Amino acid sequence: MSLRLGDIAPDFTAETTEGTIRFHEWLGNSWGILFSHPADFTPVCTTELGSVARLKPEFEKRNTKVIAISADPLDSHKKWIPDINETQNTTVNYPLIADADFKIANLYGMVHPNIDKFTVRSVFVIGPDKKIKLTITYPASTGRNFNEILRVIDSLQLTANYSVATPADWKQGEDVIITAAVKDEDIPAKFPKGHKRVKPYLRTTPQPNI
Repeated sequence: MSLRLGDIAPDFTAETTEGTIRFHEWLGNSWGILFSHPADFTPVCTTELGSVARLKPEFEKRNTKVIAISADPLDSHKKWIPDINETQNTTVNYPLIADADFKIANLYGMVHPNIDKFTVRSVFVIGPDKKIKLTITYPASTGRNFNEILRVIDSLQLTANYSVATPADWKQGEDVIITAAVKDEDIPAKFPKGHKRVKPYLRTTPQPNI
């Protein structure tokens, strides 16, 4: 069965460019992003791994660890990293998992045989409770927008702690939607910054955690 939102992310032990890890132990109390790429020494993947390296400080601000995976051996990863550093003007500063036997890729459903024999561009966002909070799958021909993934993490972390949801195209600092579970009479106590009643089912309030 495919993994679904709310499922526990499967644990595994793997060899990476930063040594052997046990996934759940490596995550600790952090949020995590596990993302796959089709193969080493490929152009789109080179740009993606460079983008994540440049954004790592932003992920760290959000208590989020990042880790990449492809079905290539460890020595291939290590030979490829200098190319990423050179062409993307950055330094790869997070681990790459070697999964030459596709064990982890198959565990997470990253191989789509009708598309390719390689792993597709999967993204898994995992919470501190080790549950899957979000999945996104891109075809090999389309590079990912990691700024969008940062935006999604902002939303996931906010909505995990407050009775709110984020509207379309929401960005950090913008108004949010009060969930239907909150009664009108309880809004002033829960959201002292005030609120706007657009419709009985659509009530907004300033972002509560800033």
